[in-house]
Amino acid sequence: MLCLLAVLSACEQEPHFTITGQITGADDKTLYLEEAGISAITPIDSVELGKQGTFTLKGRRPQYPEFYRLRVEGNIINLAVDSTETIRVEADLKDMPTGYTIEGETNRKIKELAVKQIKLQADIDRLYSGRTLAPYQIQDSIEAMVTRYKNDVKANYIFSAPNTLYAYFALFQRVNNTLILDPLGNADDVRCFGAVATSFEQLYPHSIRTTNLRNLALRGMRSTRAPRRKEIALPSDKINEAGVIDIALKDQNGHERRLTDLKGKVVMLDFTIYGNEESPARNMMLRELYDKYKGSGFEIFQVSLDENEHYWKTAADNLPWICVRDPRGAYSTYLQLYNVGRLPTYYLVNRANELSARQENVKDLEAEIRKQLGN
Repeated sequence: MLCLLAVLSACEQEPHFTITGQITGADDKTLYLEEAGISAITPIDSVELGKQGTFTLKGRRPQYPEFYRLRVEGNIINLAVDSTETIRVEADLKDMPTGYTIEGETNRKIKELAVKQIKLQADIDRLYSGRTLAPYQIQDSIEAMVTRYKNDVKANYIFSAPNTLYAYFALFQRVNNTLILDPLGNADDVRCFGAVATSFEQLYPHSIRTTNLRNLALRGMRSTRAPRRKEIALPSDKINEAGVIDIALKDQNGHERRLTDLKGKVVMLDFTIYGNEESPARNMMLRELYDKYKGSGFEIFQVSLDENEHYWKTAADNLPWICVRDPRGAYSTYLQLYNVGRLPTYYLVNRANELSARQENVKDLEAEIRKQLGN
């Protein structure tokens, strides 16, 4: 008994941090404190909220600064902890992800970034659901919004203070489940990762986050410095006489489909994830183009990187074009061969089976399709 008490006493004496505060409008709901690790979300503590919504949660002090989140159902507040501090948070459940208040400059900056990301995602969702713009106009609008967001975040959160936890947080924000800053395919974005990695090397040289960030920055620098033709050695069986990189994958019925079998058609080669929120609306827009030009020799060869095979098959069954899936997902060799930096991404392949256009170089997709078809 004395040994047990000694162990419990030692545990109580270990350095802890405390999150305290109030979340109103969440009577009888459970508030969770979770560690937002590099590869997993780990529960740390929880409490059932009463009528007043007051709470106190504790976690063991991390060896190096770490990221955590408070969660009630799907409502999340992101925060960072770097000591045995006590952080106070106040919120109402109805606008918890954006309307909360929190102590500390770092966590206030993290809130600013979270609010910006939520707004960007909402603006993109409205574009897809509005159905008032042509596909190329939607794509142009999204690219402009993302560019403005990136310029703001780079100037005001990353390069202005690369040694801060909020600069690190800014690197890994997402829209449509895709990183906003491209760590492998965009040289300007890679510099952001390099700047934060350099600062973290000095501050936290033994942290796993520093190691991973350094490795990611080095990979990005290598991939963006090298000429595109030398980024990867192309196997001879992947390239045909016209120079297109062949793709051979199975469709939803188990039949192998090859990109090079479509010679003579104008093909939209589309890399995508059906599980993304915008995918249904995007495929509806693609269907309009497909129905309009399939009679003139237009085809879509859509490559899914979804992890869930059943979900992909269910969605693909409703689509009239060629749908294939690479079970390697984010580790697909074809993403490297085609230098795909973000999803969705498309290319156009002309009737000679040659790559003729890449998404970022196409201002008007429908006009480009008509041009390639000779209409």
